[in-house]
Amino acid sequence: MLFNIPKEQRRIMIEEIQQFFLNERDEEISSFAAEKVLNFFQSSLAPHFYNNAVNDAIKVLEQQYSSIEEEVRTLERPTIKS
Repeated sequence: MLFNIPKEQRRIMIEEIQQFFLNERDEEISSFAAEKVLNFFQSSLAPHFYNNAVNDAIKVLEQQYSSIEEEVRTLERPTIKS
């Protein structure tokens, strides 16, 4: 699953990858190498994060639905018992 990343955001991400390598590994990498790293994360790892986000959203929706259901149930009227 590939995500469309706007050109400017992609450029910033590549710069951040280069900065990471410089700070953490004391290694300068080219824009091309940083883009390869970004492509790897985008194609191999991003779907895992995306799926976790989807599952988190589902949990929030379930909680919201439960809350709404409780609110609607408070509108029920008593019925006459024979």
